[in-house]
Parts: sequence; C-alpha cells; structure tokens
Amino acid sequence: MLLELQEITLAFGGLQALDRVSFAVPSGTVQAVIGPNGAGKTTLFNLITGFLAPQSGRVVFQGHEIQGRPPFEVARLGISRTFQLVQLFDHMSVLENVMVGRHRLSRAGLLAGAVRLPWTRQEDKSIREHALEDLAFVGLADRAHQPAAALPLGLKRLLEIARALAAEPTLLLLDEPASGLDAVETERLQEMILALRERGLTILLVEHDMGLTMEVADRIAVLNYGQLIATGTPREVQKNPEVIAAYLGTDWQT
Repeated sequence: MLLELQEITLAFGGLQALDRVSFAVPSGTVQAVIGPNGAGKTTLFNLITGFLAPQSGRVVFQGHEIQGRPPFEVARLGISRTFQLVQLFDHMSVLENVMVGRHRLSRAGLLAGAVRLPWTRQEDKSIREHALEDLAFVGLADRAHQPAAALPLGLKRLLEIARALAAEPTLLLLDEPASGLDAVETERLQEMILALRERGLTILLVEHDMGLTMEVADRIAVLNYGQLIATGTPREVQKNPEVIAAYLGTDWQT
C-alpha cells in the first residue's frame, strides 16, 4: 500500500474531529473521501500533509511513519496537495506559481542562484519548460504570463493543480477541486484525473460533486462526524444504507 491510515484520532477541545479512522490507498488508484460538511475530510488531509499531528494513530507512507513531520518534509517525500480555499501567490504570474511548485526538485541553493552559475541557468530553463508542460496539461498555457490574481476562481483551482503536479508527486491530494468550476471545466477536470491515474499517479480526492466522484474513484471512504462509516467501490457505497442516510440521500439508490 502506498498510504495507510491506522486508527487516526484527533480532537479539538470537545470536538472529536477524527475517531480511529483507518483505510489504505493502493498505488496508482483514485481514493475518494466523502461526507457532510464537518465530517473531518480536510482535517484528514491536514494530518497527512503535516499541518496537524494526530493524538493517536499512524500515517504510513511508502512503509514509513510520517505523522508529526512538518509539511516541507512531507512534500519532499513526494506528497503534494491543493486546498479547499485556493492558496496562490497572487503577485506572481501563472507560470511563476507553477515554477515555485518545483522547488523540491531544485538543486540550486540561495548562493548558487544568486551568482547565476551556468548549471543554475540550465536548471531554471528546465524548470520553466516543465512548468509550461504542466500548464498545458490543465489548459492554462495561454495564460502563462498573466498575473495569477486575474484568473477567475475556477481557473485558479486548475492553476493550483498544475503547481501541485510541478513537484512530480507520488501522491496527490485534491481538496474539492471542482468547487467553482463550470460544467465544461468539471468535465476537463475529470479527464485530467483519469489521465493522471493512467500515468500511475495515486490520488486522494475530497469532493462534493458526486457525479465526478463516482466517475473517477476506484474506492470511496465515507466520513460522518469524524468516524469512518463505510469504505468500498462507488457502487457499494451508493447502496450502503448508512451512507444514504448520512450523506447521499435516496436519489443515489440503485
């Protein structure tokens, strides 16, 4: 298994955010995490990526425990993420935002970059070329030199995905990537997720768009009030009475 969550527990005061949550994510799959608002989905992402530490339980990535490590160390291990609330460098261009995403792959330190050694210039060129490829993948190549702040919300989300991909992750966490996208952009997002899976990238997805989720996910974990109430294939989850009552509603019964 690429990622294993083992008995993850975290409380904020009297609020039990996560209560002994366990599931595993095989390499090369799309694992979705769904549930009502406040179910603990983003908290789970923050635990995996080092923004929070569990009170008990283990986060195991590629066979090594990573719970409690700072975010920069987690990123170096090969985990990238997007955020529920888009976080970009608005004062930078679209291209520069993606170039920043490749920092973990750069060999140049501050001194080498400052004196502009020949190999650092070549590395800068390579970073720019790869960033343009990532922008082309998400459909933003023609906006490379626009300020990130000028993009509408839907395109900002696509830019954040391009920046996450720039780090060449082994595991990509997408936190509500379809929020703010129109129907055409959502269809493009679906195609992107499936294409990334075909490349062998493992994706952990939090998403409220159930149409998208059911189309791209290999397996789904369902959280409710911090507890894992079901795991299974999309079809199995759609038929689960507890999931229907807590989140999906009767419209998803088949």
